[in-house]
Amino acid sequence: MPDVWTVKAILDWCEGYLARKNDPNPRLSAQWLLSEALGLSRIELYTSFDKPLTASERDTMREWVRRRGAGEPLQLISGKAPFRYITVSVKEGVLIPRPETEVLVSEAFEELALPRVSERVVVCDEAEVIESSDAYPISVLDLCTGSGCIACAIAHEYPQAQVLATDISPVACDLARHNSEELGLEERVSVQQNDLMHGMTQRYSNAFDLIISNPPYIPTKVLSSLDGEVTNFEPVLALDGGDDGLDILRCFLDDARVCLKPDGVLAVELFEESLAEAAQLARLHGYDRVRVAKDLTGRDRILVARKPSE
Repeated sequence: MPDVWTVKAILDWCEGYLARKNDPNPRLSAQWLLSEALGLSRIELYTSFDKPLTASERDTMREWVRRRGAGEPLQLISGKAPFRYITVSVKEGVLIPRPETEVLVSEAFEELALPRVSERVVVCDEAEVIESSDAYPISVLDLCTGSGCIACAIAHEYPQAQVLATDISPVACDLARHNSEELGLEERVSVQQNDLMHGMTQRYSNAFDLIISNPPYIPTKVLSSLDGEVTNFEPVLALDGGDDGLDILRCFLDDARVCLKPDGVLAVELFEESLAEAAQLARLHGYDRVRVAKDLTGRDRILVARKPSE
């Protein structure tokens, strides 16, 4: 063992340890953990190879590497996850944000023809202020919000958005509220505990420009084949979509159509083998302009549909 635990020494040690524990990408995991422990970017790690770690930093790394070696997701170990232009807190019992869901937000923005954040950044003396003279208000419902990553990302990237985020899990609702407050979005992101759209159709009839959701969508028979990093640490409530992965979608398709404004958009992330049936269901339930979008790996992933214009 080295006399002095430098950044390079501990990176090499962590990579070797995690490789022996069958981590699928031990170098990347070691970089992630050390970056989080030291508060450095990955590039900064490589310019700080000779920097010695403090006793506290070494203790943190020992504990984090032990947890990673046991298969725990990196995001749960560090307590946070990047999502589009923001970083959100994560915790046990709530689904960890994933890149596929970033595509869901992009597809919703594209369907609504909303400007991207990079098109609306104005640099001033104090900060970079996101603004647009032609931005118009939109009302959004985020079903099965989990950590609140979708709701917060939409509110962050589009300042004219008012978002209602709901989840059946009180743990998820607490985390979503925490994230909206940490990001300074609590005035535009409201979080409510609710079972899908139960009791919402009268109060919110024709209310939303966008209803967006990353619901539980893994077919029950597929759950057992998922990686242990998912099945051992993610809540089944946030994963299991029933026999064909569409049980939850079926539960809210009609209510969502009632609550969308005419020409409003429905955008839902789903299991890759369920999208053809999901598109057919959407048409049968009165939606039009139905399309399927692919994720970053080229798999069918996102259902996009519109409530007909009146």
